[in-house]
Amino acid sequence: MNTVQIRGKLIQYYGNKAGYIEKGKAIVDPLFKTEQLQSYLAKQGLEAEWRDGVHEGLAKGNIDPESGGRLLKSCRIWQLKPEADVMMKFIGYDELLERFGELEPNNYQAVYDGEVETNNLDEIFAKFNLSHPPGYKGHSLSMSDVVELYDSSGSTFHYVDRFGFKEISFQPPEQELYQGPTMSL
Repeated sequence: MNTVQIRGKLIQYYGNKAGYIEKGKAIVDPLFKTEQLQSYLAKQGLEAEWRDGVHEGLAKGNIDPESGGRLLKSCRIWQLKPEADVMMKFIGYDELLERFGELEPNNYQAVYDGEVETNNLDEIFAKFNLSHPPGYKGHSLSMSDVVELYDSSGSTFHYVDRFGFKEISFQPPEQELYQGPTMSL
């Protein structure tokens, strides 16, 4: 058995998914940083970049070596501002359209912006209802909220509807991340 193999863009070390090739560079988990692997990569003409989490990301399918990187997108949660019409809150998308017309992005504010270990909308819904991640400044995810999944190629927006999600067009306003209510003494 060869100790190091490159299959497509995947680097395997003793059968383990150790890294991948991206733009002529070997992106490898430091867990596998050995003289043997470094020597092999050098002989292949590949400069090694050691990144934590590569092995785990490859094993879980969160990194696709053939596309050269992360599959996971970042996530923003948009919720209606406190001053928005209370009748717009917590209603389904069809009812919103019927009563108020198209969604007005200026009524929304970002209450979270970060990574959430999944692109699955149902898992995101559960996460923002059961165990809010650090930095989350909103209420539990509910109807009328918008989930944005984004990366360098763009964004998709998903309205939290009565049953599941409705992909929508949404041009978010330029604004800072909402920091939550403030108290004055």
